[in-house]
Amino acid sequence: MEQQIKKSISYLKGSYFCFWLLPILLIIWGEMCGNGVGIYAGETRTSYYMETLSILLTAVCVPVSLKLFAWVLVHKIDTVGIAKAIYLYIIWSNVRLLLLALPLIVGGLTYYLTMSTTGALCAAITLTASLFCLPGEKRLRRELHIETTDEEE
Repeated sequence: MEQQIKKSISYLKGSYFCFWLLPILLIIWGEMCGNGVGIYAGETRTSYYMETLSILLTAVCVPVSLKLFAWVLVHKIDTVGIAKAIYLYIIWSNVRLLLLALPLIVGGLTYYLTMSTTGALCAAITLTASLFCLPGEKRLRRELHIETTDEEE
């Protein structure tokens, strides 16, 4: 079981790293090789729709990703055996990151396509919310109610 926990933690940390790599790649694209940067800057209707979509996605996905995981943890993961619980924990952690990636991408694209800081603000809010999803062995053990023995500490 300890090996499964270690492997799960490394997988979760890899997923989290990929999540944070996404805005870095988006910034590199926007600053260095984005041919379409600012193409909708003068179009008020398109800018309005993109900003509204970015705000709504952030307002919905951030709380849903955090509360949904807490609900699933109590109602689905805590009711199964430890091996299945670790597997479900990984899946739902990735679902949570995917829910956060949606407003992150839309906010970044809104910023670069419309040159509106609203998209950047929504992306920053999403990145801040992702700090509540930081994976770690202590957190996994606490959330799955796995006790450590004295020898492991």
